[in-house]
Amino acid sequence: MGKVIVDGAIVDNQWQRLEAESLENGLPEGKVIVPLAYWQSNRDELISRGDVAVWLAPGEEPRDLEDDLERFELIAIHFPAFKDGRGYSYARELRTRYKFQGEIRATGDVLRDQLFYLQRCGFNAFEVRADRSIEEAIAGLQDFTVTYQGDVTDPRPIYRRA
Repeated sequence: MGKVIVDGAIVDNQWQRLEAESLENGLPEGKVIVPLAYWQSNRDELISRGDVAVWLAPGEEPRDLEDDLERFELIAIHFPAFKDGRGYSYARELRTRYKFQGEIRATGDVLRDQLFYLQRCGFNAFEVRADRSIEEAIAGLQDFTVTYQGDVTDPRPIYRRA
């Protein structure tokens, strides 16, 4: 299943993200990430399985998962195109409003230049596009050593940091 970046390290991807069309014949074995609509339609069955995560597409809201957040070790946020920034807000909302402590993974059109900013919004895992080098992309997490504004991990602006 390839490699992903999790908490600043390149690791084997343990999860398989599934599209709605591939779910017509049921779920495969192993850890899977299903679309929000599939989760909502099959919630009780999926809860008993246990190794299921969910992914959000642009236009879907984190609040739709509010009652089930403690059930997930991973929530993926899909970026179908790099120019759609709603996923940044979704991650921030999951971390700050809902206090989600699990893995938040960026999937789709995820590029090296975005990783630093995605991390500041609450993402801690990244599936880099298949046509890009994950070894080069991981350097994007260290693009800047100082930030002026606060972020999800440290909301203080620079003038309040000691």
